[in-house]
Amino acid sequence: MAFTYNFAVLASLLLLVSLVNPSTTTTTRKLPHLVKQPPLVLKYHNGALLKGNLTVNLVWYEKFSSIQRSILIDFLQSLNSHSTPPPSVSLWWKTTENYKEGSSNLLLGKQILDNSYSFGKSLKDSYILALATKADHKNAINVVFTAKDVAVAGFCMSRCGTHVSACGLDKRSKFAYVWVGNSESQCPGQCAWPFHQPIYGPQTPPLVSPNGDVGVDGMVINFATVLEATVTNSFDDG
Repeated sequence: MAFTYNFAVLASLLLLVSLVNPSTTTTTRKLPHLVKQPPLVLKYHNGALLKGNLTVNLVWYEKFSSIQRSILIDFLQSLNSHSTPPPSVSLWWKTTENYKEGSSNLLLGKQILDNSYSFGKSLKDSYILALATKADHKNAINVVFTAKDVAVAGFCMSRCGTHVSACGLDKRSKFAYVWVGNSESQCPGQCAWPFHQPIYGPQTPPLVSPNGDVGVDGMVINFATVLEATVTNSFDDG
């Protein structure tokens, strides 16, 4: 399959990113130094974990081509694939099993296309939440992807994506949701590195974008980072 090599490259990058970026509620890119890293030790802080079979619903806000959507969907589905030799995305994802209570199996759920700028081209956090609640959130993680022409509060300045939680419709339970933006036309040097020249640090040539789309390949890494943070620190209490 065409994505096997691409995701092998991304798996190696994800491992590198995971060593230098601990799970946080807000995802920002930090450029690593090329030094030997200490062994990765996962410490459990007794917070809630999302384990078992989890549905991932996708909300596409504004224009994404079918190819762009397929890149992100194929990445999601590769997390639980066991047929790809290492380095693989699924092997990287298995590190989440080092926390208690077993594995987190992510299954593609409903997709919602919002191509009418229903909240305009500049989104506040409350608008992201409103988009996330369009899909069912029982045993689910809802993901909001915003297109390259959509500005989001804090995007590029302090974050490339976030994982957040909110009260469910019954007001008694919480659900987790994620936002990731396409930085291609806004801040690729911040949120699409290493596929674009970084905005600071050594100005080494960027890596070739595996799928020929700098913005979406950058989204894959940020999506992976906030997904990992979501299942291991679901409600920011761990």
